[in-house]
Amino acid sequence: MEIVLLILGIAALLTGLAGAVLPLPGPPLSFLGLLLLKGSGYAEVSTPALIVIGIITLIITVLDYYVPIWGVKKFGGTSYGAWGTTLGLIAGLFVPIPGGLFLGAFLGAFAGELIAGLSHQNALKAAFGSFLGFLAGMFMKIVLCLVMIGYAVVAAF
Repeated sequence: MEIVLLILGIAALLTGLAGAVLPLPGPPLSFLGLLLLKGSGYAEVSTPALIVIGIITLIITVLDYYVPIWGVKKFGGTSYGAWGTTLGLIAGLFVPIPGGLFLGAFLGAFAGELIAGLSHQNALKAAFGSFLGFLAGMFMKIVLCLVMIGYAVVAAF
């Protein structure tokens, strides 16, 4: 059973890292990986560290939803831009070009703001804000997932 927990833990950590970029719950998956590794007995994961990492994971997961909205509002956009960012991100997954996620997020925000009735110039400005918020959220998630993977590697050896 310990081997199964080890394999599932490693898979969850790596899937969490992918989820930091893809529309998956990256940090919660990586945190689940740490919990599974602790249960496997193959890694010395301390309970205080799990509590701290769990709180940080919760904070970043919540911030991930608010940072793009903050970016939109900071640059004069509407909720249409935030929704457009999300829909564009999902659509970008299916576009077989490099940077499809980023392009989809930006174009989705731009289209959302145009639908909301903003001028092209204001829609472009708000889309830029949404895109910056999206990138900031992604950066936070990637860093946290890499820290969890690093902690898991150290805890295993």
